[in-house]
Amino acid sequence: MQQIKQIGDRFYYQTPVSETDRPILGMVVGDEKSLMIDAGNSEAHARYFLEELSDRGLKRPDMVALTHWHWDHIFGLSALRDTVSISSFQTKEEMAKLIPLSWSDADLDQRVEEGTEIEFCATAIKKEFVNHRHITITLPDLTFEDKLEIDLGGVTCVLQHVGGDHAADSVVVYIKEEKILFLGDCFYPDIFSSKTNYTVRTTNQLLDVLEGFEGEWVILSHGEAIPIEEFKKEVKLLRTVSSITEACRGNQQEMQRSFKGIVGRELNEEEREVIQEFANGYSL
Repeated sequence: MQQIKQIGDRFYYQTPVSETDRPILGMVVGDEKSLMIDAGNSEAHARYFLEELSDRGLKRPDMVALTHWHWDHIFGLSALRDTVSISSFQTKEEMAKLIPLSWSDADLDQRVEEGTEIEFCATAIKKEFVNHRHITITLPDLTFEDKLEIDLGGVTCVLQHVGGDHAADSVVVYIKEEKILFLGDCFYPDIFSSKTNYTVRTTNQLLDVLEGFEGEWVILSHGEAIPIEEFKKEVKLLRTVSSITEACRGNQQEMQRSFKGIVGRELNEEEREVIQEFANGYSL
C-alpha cells in the first residue's frame, strides 16, 4: 500500500508501486506556493496523491514539474489542469509524439511486436487502466532549456536538465534549503533498447553533474529516499564499473574478474547486473 512520508519541513512524497509502475510523487510546500514533482501514471494516481496530502491539511499544488516524458510520470497530468505544468523543452517535444497514439490492448501489443514499446510498460499500463483506457496527453504549460529556479517562499527548487541513459530529457529537482535531490529516473539504465544498458560516456557525464549538488537525501523514483552516504556507494559502483568497462573493452567475464580483484570478494547480484548492463552498452 502506498504511503505518504515526509523529509524535513517542506518535502512530502508518496511511495511507489512496482506492479503498475507508479513512481514516487513529491510535493514541496513553500510559504507562498507549492510544487508537485511528476504527475503520476494515471489520473487516479495523481488524485490519490493529492487526496492523501489533503488529509494532512495540504492544499493542491500551484505548479507541477515533470522529470521526463515516460508514460508513468505524465499520464496523470490531465487531472491537474488547474495547476501550472513545467517541463524541459525536450520533454514537451517527446510528449507531443505520444498524442496520436492509441492505448488499447491491441495497439499496445502491436507496438511491442514492432519494437516501439516494451512489454514491461505495456503490461503495467494494462494493469493501471483496467476499467477504461481514457488517456489524454496534456502538454506542459511552460518549458525551459537547461535550468529553472523557482522560489516557493522560504524554499527554492532548482530544475536542471541532466540527461542520462534512461531518458535523454531527464530533469532533476534540487530542493535547496532541504538539501534533497529528486532524481526521477535519470540514475537508471536504458531499458528501452534491445538490451538494458548503461554507456560509459553518458553515465560519467551524468554523475559529474549529480555530484555537484550538496544533498543530504536522494529520491529514486522507483525506489526510495536514501541518505547521501548510501547514494555515494551507488555512484562509486557505477564509476568503478564504468572504468573497468573501458579497460576490458566491454568483455563481461574480464570485467567481473577485474571488479572481483578490486573489491576482494565474490560479486553480489547488483554488481553482476551493473557489469552486464555496462557490457551491453559497450557492445551497442
